[in-house]
Amino acid sequence: MTRQQIPNAAGVLFVVFLLAFPFVYTAADYDYIMHICIIAFFYAILASSWSMLAGYAGQFSFGHVGFMGIGAYTTALFCHYFYLSPEPTNLCTEFQFGDTFLVIVNPIGVTSTTLTQDCLRQALEIWGDTVQVTPMPVWLGILLGSIMGGVFGLLIGLLVLRLRAAYLALFTLGFAEILRATISAEIEITRGQAGIVLPRLFPDGITVLGQTYSATDKIPPYYTMLALLFLCLLILTWLSRSKFGLFVRALREDQDAAAALGVNTTRYKVLVFVITTMMAAAAGAVQAHYVGIITPNNLFLLQMSLVVAMAVIGGVENFVAAAIGAIIIEFLLEMLRNSFEIGDVTIDMTIWRLVIFGVLLMLTLRFSRNGLITPCIEYFTRGHIAEETVAKRGPTETSGASQ
Repeated sequence: MTRQQIPNAAGVLFVVFLLAFPFVYTAADYDYIMHICIIAFFYAILASSWSMLAGYAGQFSFGHVGFMGIGAYTTALFCHYFYLSPEPTNLCTEFQFGDTFLVIVNPIGVTSTTLTQDCLRQALEIWGDTVQVTPMPVWLGILLGSIMGGVFGLLIGLLVLRLRAAYLALFTLGFAEILRATISAEIEITRGQAGIVLPRLFPDGITVLGQTYSATDKIPPYYTMLALLFLCLLILTWLSRSKFGLFVRALREDQDAAAALGVNTTRYKVLVFVITTMMAAAAGAVQAHYVGIITPNNLFLLQMSLVVAMAVIGGVENFVAAAIGAIIIEFLLEMLRNSFEIGDVTIDMTIWRLVIFGVLLMLTLRFSRNGLITPCIEYFTRGHIAEETVAKRGPTETSGASQ
């Protein structure tokens, strides 16, 4: 095996390990470790898609978590307010499509005294067991959440992607904070800080190869989030190796030079923005259904800072390295929760773990600005280039000197 083949072999082994892990790991903390894995895959999607946006295209955005929240709240509102009924309620807003009625439940806020104002509840009390109302499919909510993330990405992109550097970062930061404040304030619709409860990713459970899994089982969401991560990485790989990837890297290096050579800079900046925001929205939608509730606290700036730090430590100019970095860092942050004692002093790692994480980030920025994972990958994939260059230059320089 050549040195250039080692990363591919290691990648295949890592993928096989992730695919087999739920069936080979049998420790007592199984559910906890599986939960960390799912969260790690979620952050890996955010970090890798942000890496494409910032590392490849040079568009530094602080709004990535905001687009994640758009995907999550879109599917939450869709599953919370929309139902299908074979009979009209005559109480809710409803539209007839053939023999089926699309029922839109009226907003009732969060107070218990308003529960009787829920028009669908009143209709169900009148119907008894004679009418079965069908909730909207979870997969459709996730699809709508992804599309809505792309729509907002398109609108924001057309509005601000002519800006550069700090201006774009400040605008997207303001957008994310305005979105969070709006969700918190619209208590009547979004239930504010109380949050919206969502159906599980597989609300009725799922049967695969004769094995039945309940709605709360960890294996189905594990493979769902892992499949979404693989899909995003495949799309990003295809884009980076295409003409699209060449153009966005040209924008990062010198936007004016790329424009002079005929590259439609605004078009490609908007396209990469829309693609990456759709990935963030899809991850947010799946994550919301896995957790079962979404609140404005999921959109705090700390979440965005964590995503950026994961991408930077992994390698912001390599989305695979960013994804690996996110997985490793998520596990490290969880493992560092365990406090320990030194003599009579108890070290509370729930606080100090963030300090350690911050020190690691500063050291990475100071001594390895392309992350910790990317140099390892490049050592195997590109390390031979320098040797070949020296080997080719040697005879040339020798012959030139003899002349």
